[in-house]
Amino acid sequence: MSDDWGRERVESDWRRERVEPMAVGPPRHRKSRAARLREARNRRRRRMATAGALGILVVVVIGAVFLGSRLWHSMFGTSNDFTGDGVTDVVIQIHDGDSTTAIGQTLQEQNVVATSAAFVNAAQGNAAISSIQPGFYKVRTEIPAANAVERLADPQNRVGKLVIPEGRQLDDVQDVNTNAVTDGILTLISKATCVDLDGESKCVAADALKEAAGTVDPTALSVPQWALGPVKAMGTDHRRLEGLIAPGTWNIDPSATPQEILSTLIGASATQYEQGGLLDTAQAMNMSPYQILTVGSLVQREATPEDFAKVARVIYNRLGEKRTLEFDSTVNYPLDRIEVATTDADRAQRTPWNTYVRPGLPATPICSPGQPALAAAEQPAPGDWLYFVTIDKQGTTLFTRDYEQHLANIELAMHNGVLDSGR
Repeated sequence: MSDDWGRERVESDWRRERVEPMAVGPPRHRKSRAARLREARNRRRRRMATAGALGILVVVVIGAVFLGSRLWHSMFGTSNDFTGDGVTDVVIQIHDGDSTTAIGQTLQEQNVVATSAAFVNAAQGNAAISSIQPGFYKVRTEIPAANAVERLADPQNRVGKLVIPEGRQLDDVQDVNTNAVTDGILTLISKATCVDLDGESKCVAADALKEAAGTVDPTALSVPQWALGPVKAMGTDHRRLEGLIAPGTWNIDPSATPQEILSTLIGASATQYEQGGLLDTAQAMNMSPYQILTVGSLVQREATPEDFAKVARVIYNRLGEKRTLEFDSTVNYPLDRIEVATTDADRAQRTPWNTYVRPGLPATPICSPGQPALAAAEQPAPGDWLYFVTIDKQGTTLFTRDYEQHLANIELAMHNGVLDSGR
């Protein structure tokens, strides 16, 4: 037996006697390469998502700080307001229902104040601002917000305010007895457009308004459909627009053109007439709205308010019996004058308005009637009168159907000096 055999036997016996180690816990499972790769990708995604969220948070925080700083400086900083006396004069418009914030926004857009917020802050506690009327106001660009508040609160800075009294006609008229001139509507409009900008006075001339009244297409002047026929029939006579601008208080843009101004006034007046029920009343009376407007103008010129409804009844009675109206007011109208007693020569003139020679109503209204006169034209008083005359300087007017009685009333008026001519 060799030594090698002996060693092999000893090693074999040792292997049989050796104790193998025992596994502890659940058996281990070896992960595949694909699984390990998926886990690695998921870990990278989680790290990227976390980093992205942190980045967004940083941006939000920085943005909030920036915007907060802007808002703070806008509200309380020193750069949100102008200083000094301003640069140039400018006209701004305040609309009906504008809040203080809306006014401030308009001022900011026109470069009057630096920010709307500055104006709102300056206006706090100022009752004049909260009660400011719609219209046009002259201010200056680049002025402190407090200065803008003061300017808007000052009535002297309101421009473009037009007041048309009842009974005015388009042209100026002169009183025969006193030579006093009463401004017509065109003159009133012209004066309302006057504004002093940087030391230079600017107005829309009355002649320019008259030219537009006679030459611009009626539809471009907002003449309502119910007045188009009579207006076009007058050709290029500017008086074709008589009565279509209602009396009252209006706001007009001093920088507008004559056509724009007339269109604005006529359109707004038509709306006012229609909202007052003119169209429905005309239909009920079997008349056109334009005819009722014309009757209202005659009532306005021929009577005092207490007699409006009676004079309206005289008009309808005479029209109903195919009589000429024979009103001195229609003689005076194209002559642009005021006179109680007209002459035989004047009454003989053939004009589109002279109701001594023209049957029916005059071609157009002879003035802008007020609401009371228009209401009388729509609801005349009951009565059979055909004649009336004012007999004293207190305005007492007598009505009758009997012609002989009317002549006697005229004698009384002459005795009291009412019918004296100034010529």
